[in-house]
Amino acid sequence: MAEGELIVHWQRCTAVEQHPEKVSGAWVFRGSRVPVAALFANLRDGASVDEFLEWFPGVDPASIEAVLDFEAQALSATALPRAESSAASP
Repeated sequence: MAEGELIVHWQRCTAVEQHPEKVSGAWVFRGSRVPVAALFANLRDGASVDEFLEWFPGVDPASIEAVLDFEAQALSATALPRAESSAASP
C-alpha cells in the first residue's frame, strides 16, 4: 500500500454488501446490484445525487447518504493526524 492510500472497511457500512456471486464480488448498495464505485464515478464525472437516484432506482437516498457519510468519516479519521503532523513540521 502506498503512503497516503486509504483503505475503507466497507463491511462496517450497513448500507452496502458484498457477495462473490453478485457483480463479481464488488461492494454494492444493499439489496441491489449497483456498485458503490458507480456512485463515486458518477459524482466525479459531474452527476448530482438526484441524477444518480434517477439512473439507479434500486438505490434509495438514505443508502447514498450513509455511504457518503461513511466515506467522509473514513477520510476525516486519516486526514486529521496528517494535518497535525504537517502543522508541526517547519
